[in-house]
Amino acid sequence: MRPAAQAVLLSGTFVQLMSVTVMQLAVPRIRHDLAACSGAGQLALAGYTLTYACVLITAARLGDRFGYRRLFGIGTTVFTAASLAAAAAPEVGTLVVARLVQGAGSGLVAPQVLSLIQTAVAADRRAGVLGRYGATMAVASLAGPLCCGVLLHLDPFGSGWRVALALPVPVGLAALAAIRLLPEGRGPTGAGRVDPVGAVSSLTGLVLLVLPLTLGQDAGWPVWTWLSLVLAVGLLVAFGASQRRARHPLVRPEALTAATTRWGIGAVLLFNAGIPSFSLLLSLHLQGALNREPLVTALTVAPYAVGALLGSRVAEAAACRFGAAALTAASGGLAVVSLLVIPALSGSAPVLWVVLGAGGFAFGVFTASAFSLVLRRVPAHAASSVSGLLPTAQQLGGTLGVALAGAVYTVGAMGAAMVYEAVVFLLAAASTARLHRRCPTVEIRRSYRRTRRAPLGREQERHGQELGRQPR
Repeated sequence: MRPAAQAVLLSGTFVQLMSVTVMQLAVPRIRHDLAACSGAGQLALAGYTLTYACVLITAARLGDRFGYRRLFGIGTTVFTAASLAAAAAPEVGTLVVARLVQGAGSGLVAPQVLSLIQTAVAADRRAGVLGRYGATMAVASLAGPLCCGVLLHLDPFGSGWRVALALPVPVGLAALAAIRLLPEGRGPTGAGRVDPVGAVSSLTGLVLLVLPLTLGQDAGWPVWTWLSLVLAVGLLVAFGASQRRARHPLVRPEALTAATTRWGIGAVLLFNAGIPSFSLLLSLHLQGALNREPLVTALTVAPYAVGALLGSRVAEAAACRFGAAALTAASGGLAVVSLLVIPALSGSAPVLWVVLGAGGFAFGVFTASAFSLVLRRVPAHAASSVSGLLPTAQQLGGTLGVALAGAVYTVGAMGAAMVYEAVVFLLAAASTARLHRRCPTVEIRRSYRRTRRAPLGREQERHGQELGRQPR
């Protein structure tokens, strides 16, 4: 896949994360301008995650059936239109609906990005592209808060947050204009129809799981939230059982054959139970308890994003040299950083910058390395299944983490919340240590050497023929 096509592909990842980081900084101003209550502001922030997380597994299978490029285009169109609607929202109800639609569009795009990387990129270049995937997350983490902070500070025409929410629109339009650069990838021949029972049970189960986690804290955890969680568990267990018998399963059973894939997805879920809540709590604490301006908040957290960019650049080398131990070190490092944040907040700015820069570096190493290590053993015909499961684990972990960290913050303030973060990252480190035992470093090194010597294996070459020629 050529660099221009990679840029189009990774634009989906860029706008997805940018929409989250922009909203984190803009929520206080939006609540003030639209006279919204705290619950409505929280729903405008979390509604995006709600629909995003729920459609990922089904969207991955739809990409198999109808083509990755087609689903990428549909999702980008929905996302871009919803972004424009959110920016122009006259009241908070319209904003919430637009964010829900925006999340659904992003959920259609995300699995297609990983599916195309796994099926259309030569094996010897895939780790490098996944490294750029992690770097794209870092750039979005940096660009989102900085651009939003500047716009909120300047407040052009009294519409600073509206312009900030519209930032993904030109990126989406550019991606649609250049979408023909992407290969027309799809699942293996005979992918068949999408299992309707599996699609309904997975979508309903995920909605029932994510909705109470998103709204439960602000609502005071009423009875319906607990009933929803119980029903969600039952539906998702039934969904998992049905996939073994379904003729056209949403998640192919062979996708989870390798222990490294199972443990890797679990590690991604645990790690992301800390990452989004860490950055969200830091932004809200700086603006709320410490009364910092949005621009000052953006500049304060900028070293975190810069560190993430640097970490993603060395992720491939770290995975090759240390294997899954690199993930263990990154998770453990973030646990230490979480405990250092509180004293750093009360100290001088350079100390806080160093602490956050180190945390961002660990985040960058983990994200790019984890995806590369998990996808390494996945068969080409099962790539879309893992492409849906990985971002689903990310979002479910993030949603659970925001709910738990928010509850801890409410009870024990920032210090207790950072202890929660440290515990979660230590659990992720323990999970990645188990992954390291399942996939020793020497095996990882041999795998990297093989892919560098042989650009395309027989399976990839066969699958590449199914994809068709890439446009020149």
